[in-house]
Amino acid sequence: MARIFPEGWQNLRSLPDLPTGMRRELETLQTLADGLPDDYAIFHAVHWTTLQNAAPLHGEIDFALVNRAGAVLLIEQKSGFLSETPDGLASRHGDAVELVSARVSRSQHAILGKLQRQLKRTDIAVDTLFYCPDYHVRDLQSAGLVPERIVDASRRAHFVAIVQAILPPGEPDGLAAAVERFMSDTLQLKPDVSALMGQARALATRVAGGLAHWGRQLEFHPHRLRVIGTAGSGKTQLALAEYEASLAAGKRPLYLCYNRPLADHMARVLPPGGLATSFHHLCDLRLRGAGHTPDFSEPGAFERIVEAAAALPVAAASRFDTVIVDEGQDFDPAWREQIFRLATEDARVIWLEDPLQNLYARPAFDAPGWVTLHASTNYRSPRAALPLLQALVPGIEAGSPLPGSPLRTLVYHDTDSLLQRAREALRECYGEGFRTQDVVIVSYQGREKSALMPLDALGTNRLRRFDGRYDAHGMPGYSDGDVLLETVFRFKGQSAPAIVFAEIDFETLDERAVRRLFVGATRAMMKLVLVISARAHAQLAQRL
Repeated sequence: MARIFPEGWQNLRSLPDLPTGMRRELETLQTLADGLPDDYAIFHAVHWTTLQNAAPLHGEIDFALVNRAGAVLLIEQKSGFLSETPDGLASRHGDAVELVSARVSRSQHAILGKLQRQLKRTDIAVDTLFYCPDYHVRDLQSAGLVPERIVDASRRAHFVAIVQAILPPGEPDGLAAAVERFMSDTLQLKPDVSALMGQARALATRVAGGLAHWGRQLEFHPHRLRVIGTAGSGKTQLALAEYEASLAAGKRPLYLCYNRPLADHMARVLPPGGLATSFHHLCDLRLRGAGHTPDFSEPGAFERIVEAAAALPVAAASRFDTVIVDEGQDFDPAWREQIFRLATEDARVIWLEDPLQNLYARPAFDAPGWVTLHASTNYRSPRAALPLLQALVPGIEAGSPLPGSPLRTLVYHDTDSLLQRAREALRECYGEGFRTQDVVIVSYQGREKSALMPLDALGTNRLRRFDGRYDAHGMPGYSDGDVLLETVFRFKGQSAPAIVFAEIDFETLDERAVRRLFVGATRAMMKLVLVISARAHAQLAQRL
C-alpha cells in the first residue's frame, strides 16, 4: 500500500457535508493507496509559491507521487463538468474560466524549479497527468494536453495502471528521500485546517444532538428538567432547541448562565425574541427597568445588585414561558429562587449542569420533584485528548469520531520558560494551519495569580484579554489584540478549535485541581497543548 501524506486522511471521509470536490479527491486517494505498493509516496494537496517577474504566484496540485528513484508525477484532478473551448479543456469557477493546460504547466514548472534549486540537481524528473473521472473528453487532440496524459471517465478503470506506466517504481536512490523531505518541509504540506474546523463543528453538533432530541421528548408537569451532563455532551444543543421551540410557539424564553463571555456568545447565536444573558446582567437590567442605575465602579457592586434585584416585585407581564439555566453548578443557592420567580406557572424550566466543572465550590442543587437526566458521553473533545480526560474522570465516555492532533505537553520551570513554552505552543498551532482567531490561550490561574494576564503581547502575538473593567452598563472591557487570552473560569462553557492550556501549576492533584484541568482540557475541539509546570507534570504523569 502506498504511503500517504498527510496521515489521518481516512478520518476526513466520515465528516458530513464534505464538498463534492474534496470527497472525490479522497476517493482517488483511496484508489491510489490501495492500488500502488509502498514504493510510492503520495502527497495530497501540495501548495506552492514562486516568483515571476518579481510578483508572487500561488498554486496547488492535487497529488504529487514520488517513486523510489525520486521521480515525481503531478496529478491534477477535476471533478464534475468541464468545458472544451477552442483553446483546450477549461474549468469554471463562477464567472472565471481557467485552462487546465495552463494550470498543470504552472505547477510543473514551479515545483520542478524549486526542486532543482533546493536540491541543486538538474536530473530531477517531474511529469504530469490530468484526471477527470466524471467527464468524457470528446476531442483529446484539442484538449491542450498530451492525450496520453489525460485519464477521463472512459479510462477511469485503468487509472492506477496508467499511473504506474508513466511512473514505474524505479530503482532505489538517495534522491527519493530528499524529494520527499522537500515535499513535506519546504512546501509545508498540511491539511486545510480552516475547512476541517467547520466540518468538526458540524460533526460535533450532529452527534451531540441526541440529548436535544431525547430531552425534548420527555413529558411531565410541571416541566422541571435537570440535566447532569459532562462537557461536550450536548447541553448547549438542548438549550438552543428549547429556546428556539419557545420562540416558534410564540412564547418568551430566558437563557441564563454565570459567565459573561458565555452569555455574550449565546446572545449572538440565539435568535431574537427572548433574552439571553448572565445572571448578574439580568439583575442589572431589572434594576434599570425599575429606575435604578448601578455603579459598577464601586467594590462589591455585583453583590449589591443581586440583593437589590431580589427585593424587586415580578410583574406577570415580565415573566418567561421558558427558563433555561446553563452551567447551573456555578449558581449560588440563594439565586435560584430569584430565577424561578421569573417563570410563569406553566413554564418549562431546564437546569443544565456539570458537577465536574464546579470551580467555585457551590453547594449541589437539591431538586426534589425534578426529573433528572444524566449524559456522560463527550462528543466534542478529539480522541487524542481522551486518555487525559479519562485519567482525570474515569467514567467519561468517548463520543467524538475525530482523532484530532496528538496531545502536546510542554513543561516549564519558571516564568521565563513559561513564556517561552507558551510562544512555542502558539507556533505549533500556527504550523498546523490554525489561524490566530482559531486559537485561545486558557490560563489555569485566575487573573490575580496569572503571569500571562498582565501581558499585552506574547512574542509577536498581540493578546486580547479582559482588562478587569466594566462600563456603565456592566459590559466587560477587552484590550486590543489578535489572540484571545482567558482564564479557565471565564472560558467555561465555550470552546475553540485549538486550545493552549497554559500556567498549569498545582502542589497536589486534588479534586480542585482535577476539576480545573478537566474544564480547561475539554475546551479544545481539534488540538490541545498543555503548558504545565515541572511539579504539576510529575503528578499528572502518575495518572496517565
